[in-house]
Amino acid sequence: MPTEKRDYYEVLAVSRTATEDEVKRAYRKLAVKYHPDKNPGDAHAEEKFKELGEAYDVLMDADKRAAYDRFGHAAFSQGMGRGGGFHDPFDIFREVFGGGGGGGIFETFFGGGATTDREGRQRGSDLRYDMQITLEEAAFGVDKEIEVRKLDTCAKCDGKGAEPGSRTINCPNCGGRGQVISSRGFFQVSQTCPRCRGVGQIIEKPCRACDGEGRAENTSRIKL
Repeated sequence: MPTEKRDYYEVLAVSRTATEDEVKRAYRKLAVKYHPDKNPGDAHAEEKFKELGEAYDVLMDADKRAAYDRFGHAAFSQGMGRGGGFHDPFDIFREVFGGGGGGGIFETFFGGGATTDREGRQRGSDLRYDMQITLEEAAFGVDKEIEVRKLDTCAKCDGKGAEPGSRTINCPNCGGRGQVISSRGFFQVSQTCPRCRGVGQIIEKPCRACDGEGRAENTSRIKL
């Protein structure tokens, strides 16, 4: 038997007169608690996380909230023609917390791993170099020079990621919207476009020297 859906206000532990700020604060607190990255393998936590996203989606949308207040969950059942589908709970989480990429919760909060800029290029992780020094060098200081391989701005495209004379065009996968719609049962779910990573545009002819990344690997000598 299908589980009866809980009241959206109860899900977020807010009153029926809660403001948008109160709804958002409640969602932020609970979404972090039940996020799958924080509860690996916990099916109950994952369901709670999805439930929170659905409740937030409705209560933060004035039209959906008005329909829900009047008709309850029936407002979004087949045949009512109200509110449309629900957004993907992970997209909602990234939107609320400001995460740009598709990384996990710890990347969103602590900046680990790669980040994505407005043109869809990724910034890599920080470089690490292990070096042994003597006790005297540690105490009094010393100059050292190391050689590292790192990503620098591509000399051919000057970091743009495009072949000379090329341009950016609307992503053909999402039509420039940055989102794609998929159907799940009776609902339509909006998700970040996997091709343009939500930017809505792609490079017509990616730079052949850096494969469109805008950066190429070079050897550099650094003084420490």
